[in-house]
Amino acid sequence: MEQGTRDEMLGRLAEAVGSVTVAHPMRVAIDGPPAAGKTTLADELAVVLREQGRDVIRATIDDFVFPRAQRYPRGEYSAEGCYFDTHNYDALNRVLLDPLGPGGDRRFQHAVYDRTADTAMSPPVTTAPADAVLVFDGVFLMRPELIDRWDLRIFVSTALEKTVDRAVIRERRVSSRAEVERRWRERYIPSQQLYFATVRPAHHANIIVHNDEPQLPAWEAQTH
Repeated sequence: MEQGTRDEMLGRLAEAVGSVTVAHPMRVAIDGPPAAGKTTLADELAVVLREQGRDVIRATIDDFVFPRAQRYPRGEYSAEGCYFDTHNYDALNRVLLDPLGPGGDRRFQHAVYDRTADTAMSPPVTTAPADAVLVFDGVFLMRPELIDRWDLRIFVSTALEKTVDRAVIRERRVSSRAEVERRWRERYIPSQQLYFATVRPAHHANIIVHNDEPQLPAWEAQTH
């Protein structure tokens, strides 16, 4: 395990990206619990990679959800619903991960659904350069539907209790503390516990970033 500054950690992740050789665009997963810091990390890594001259595609699992009417058959606070009913993995593989993968035509779309507006999206189809890097963040990225689609797997680890406090701060403009806490304690945290128990995501990661202290992170590479 190494510990250092944020910049040192990002440099190490960029090195890991550079060390992978594939004959198609590279697909990087940044997995972890809600409010672990995945999106921030993905955005920062994208900046570093672009500075190094890489063509970066940024995308997120939040743009691959089912319509709201389909997402809550088990109820708004169901952990199983969060895990099983939220994300459209078929669409994600079809329009983004498979086209960028081995034998793909590199013609991709980075989103299929606008969660905020609750409407389908169909952004223009773009052709990725062969040496592009997809930096993709989201929850549950190591699950069986997706695990073999990634060329580098990063897991952002944060104590689940810490994610509640971060979520309250992050969502204070739109939700009360009680609302956020209920959603985290009844839906999000139990869904992560279900994921950890069934998939063991950290076990599949190439690199684990310990992000309890974002300005002084620790990281470890794993060999499989």
